[in-house]
Amino acid sequence: MNVVITGGSRGIGAEAVRRFSSLGHKVTFLYEKEHEAARAVAAETGAAAICCDVADESAMQQAFSGLQDTDLLITCAGIGYEGLIQDITEQQWDRIFAVNVKGIFHAVKNIVPAMVRRQAGCIITVSSMWGQCGAAMEIPYSATKGAVISMTKALAQELAPSHIRVNCIAPGAVRTDMLNIYTEEVLEAFAEATPLGMLGRTSDIADAMVYLADAEFVTGQVLNVNGGYYI
Repeated sequence: MNVVITGGSRGIGAEAVRRFSSLGHKVTFLYEKEHEAARAVAAETGAAAICCDVADESAMQQAFSGLQDTDLLITCAGIGYEGLIQDITEQQWDRIFAVNVKGIFHAVKNIVPAMVRRQAGCIITVSSMWGQCGAAMEIPYSATKGAVISMTKALAQELAPSHIRVNCIAPGAVRTDMLNIYTEEVLEAFAEATPLGMLGRTSDIADAMVYLADAEFVTGQVLNVNGGYYI
């Protein structure tokens, strides 16, 4: 299977690259800035790395021009923001939407025509539990992740007649560098507030991705992987 993963140089995306490569699939991943990390993931897994800003329409067209045989698209690219609503600049607001929402639009728009021609394909988006219940101090992030869920459900309905499945994973608090903005005390509070009493691991999200990639009768679903934090 040919797999393309956006945001594959770190965190959940890098774990997805490792997992699908270890299963024998041909993996290509996109990244924007983390050149050293991307080289390390590529060397470790044998996956191909493409430097590309998912918010850049022309760059995404060029990147996907050579990826038309993609069977599975996983959209992990995303950025966060923490701050009061009155402190967010319009530039910051636009950038997080450009990466977290428009980036998925660019990826899907460039890969779906080939999937439709083949009458086969699978797309997995990555949202967040904050896209379901919202988070104070993370309004733009919550808004983008809510948009990802709605986009996923709409795409699933639109693409199902072409035998293309579209599902979403909504992670809870997972130990990645996106959580580095929080103190250890805050992270411990997250774990204590989670019914399972722990933070998630990137491997937990990769497990869910493997399931959705193989689940031939599942589409339009949001799979919560959050330790019971939001049910």
